[in-house]
Amino acid sequence: MKSSPFLIIETGQPSPTLRRYGRFPHWIRVAAGLEEAQTVVVDVEHGERLPDRHGFAATIVTGSAAFVTDRAEWSERSADWLREAAHGGMPLLGICYGHQLLAHALGGQVDYNPAGRESGTIRLELDPAAAGDPLFAGLPTSFAAQATHLQTVLRAPDGATVLARSAQDGCHAFRWGDNAWGLQFHPEFATHHMRGYVRARADCIARHGGCARTVSRQVSAAPQARQLLRRFVRHARAM
Repeated sequence: MKSSPFLIIETGQPSPTLRRYGRFPHWIRVAAGLEEAQTVVVDVEHGERLPDRHGFAATIVTGSAAFVTDRAEWSERSADWLREAAHGGMPLLGICYGHQLLAHALGGQVDYNPAGRESGTIRLELDPAAAGDPLFAGLPTSFAAQATHLQTVLRAPDGATVLARSAQDGCHAFRWGDNAWGLQFHPEFATHHMRGYVRARADCIARHGGCARTVSRQVSAAPQARQLLRRFVRHARAM
């Protein structure tokens, strides 16, 4: 029996210097172990309409260089769709912008991180609630992840469980209900993606008091964070 496809909501494009590696849906598919034929991509940033959610195993929302606080029409339309999908019990996974958009859709607060830009390989610290979470259970209480962002979830949606934080961000992951997750970090990033983003954002990193060269040297693999995409796929297929 053919399994239902995964919907990938594409909310942005990689930095121009990284587009030789493909678009975000390709990076996500590779890390999640999904074939192209097992996914349907909808480029909402460029006006593509979101389909009826029925018939999909789950939805993954990509990152973006856009800002949720700009309230772009395509972004707000996507938030409405995600709100309905979350309340309908559809498995959802938001990454970076997708994490923030999902939080916004469910009534959380998104804005610029008072601690400034977070870039490079960071250290995640899991909250105790992560031990019983379908995606995070069994992972070390502290592990590496890749991050590049200016905005953040300042307040998780009512009823959400915060699962992970970093030194600069108090909500790096949350779960809402049984099937909706937001991840501020990028589980789909390999080290070459992360180093490329550090180079591309070097001026911004400097404006926030960092040194891109140092951040780039400290980039390392983040295998536990990368596992989360495959764990999400397994969870969605078991539904």
